[in-house]
Amino acid sequence: MVALAPPRSRPAPGRAIRLGRAVRGPVLRIIGAFVVIVAIVSITFLVSRVFTADPINLFVGDSATEATRQQARAQLGLDAPLIVQYLRFLGGLATGNFGTSYLSGEAVGPELFGRLPATVELGLYAVIVGLVFGIIVGVAAAVFRGTVLDAVLRFFTTGTLALPQFWIGLMLLWIFFVNLHLLPGPTGRLPIGMESPPTITGLYVPDALLHGDFATAVAAVKQLVLPVITLSVGSFGPVARQVRSAMVESLDSEYVRTAKAMGISRPRIWFGYALKPGLLSVLTIGAGLIGWTLAGSVLVEGIFGWPGIGQLAITAIQSSDYPVIQGFVLYVATLYVVIWALLELVYVRVDPRRSA
Repeated sequence: MVALAPPRSRPAPGRAIRLGRAVRGPVLRIIGAFVVIVAIVSITFLVSRVFTADPINLFVGDSATEATRQQARAQLGLDAPLIVQYLRFLGGLATGNFGTSYLSGEAVGPELFGRLPATVELGLYAVIVGLVFGIIVGVAAAVFRGTVLDAVLRFFTTGTLALPQFWIGLMLLWIFFVNLHLLPGPTGRLPIGMESPPTITGLYVPDALLHGDFATAVAAVKQLVLPVITLSVGSFGPVARQVRSAMVESLDSEYVRTAKAMGISRPRIWFGYALKPGLLSVLTIGAGLIGWTLAGSVLVEGIFGWPGIGQLAITAIQSSDYPVIQGFVLYVATLYVVIWALLELVYVRVDPRRSA
């Protein structure tokens, strides 16, 4: 009697479906992110050419003849129809060419990336300070809810949300630089005449410390104090309010009452048990703050003379420097898309229900 071979096992349909979903999800996200970036950059391309001043004046001046102006237009490629200019622009982006600045004559890509470390250093410290103080203030307001301290902290956080950033920066300069002479003025990343440390990370404080140049590190920290406070004041308010709301709900839950009955210390209950449910929402706000500080610190950089991407954008907008404006918008759009894509991946790790 011939023994029959056992039937070959076939992959379960459910596994194939899950694999298809796992592959389809990231592909759709990448396509969606690409469409968003192209749409934003395209709108900026159109708006910058229709509603801004003529950049030809940067080259030939207001009193130039029409023939001279037409010659300059031809050199810059502005004499071509708008659709041709747009296709040239997209072709340049596909090859990594962001164009040439009308104002400086330098390539936009290296100019943006050269100013990126200054913006990153300012934004990084501001986000850290804003998150730390926001969590501390939110926890304190929730723990002492209904007291005078809670009312004062809520009033303070609401005030930080209402005050314009440029006004906060100007007041800090007026108090600590003009009147008290405690901190340096708006002279950039280092005092005038001081050389920057050799580049390792592009961040002056870590680079100076890595080279053992403590004097430069201290000077860089002093230059950072006022702009970091200005940015962090506007960022810690939403964090504090969100943490307070989540903590108030957690402190009234059953597991917190059980922890108290078990004799667990109050700080551990506050930060180890009651704070955890609100960290997911804080993570969302933190992601938005990172994008906001790295892309939206335009006015702060302008006030403090900070040589970052924001100050470059201000100059480009004032002079109708189309290539730099488009490069800045591309940087901002890409930054936000990447941040929210990474946030979604973190969500899946923190809360597996989102991967279902």
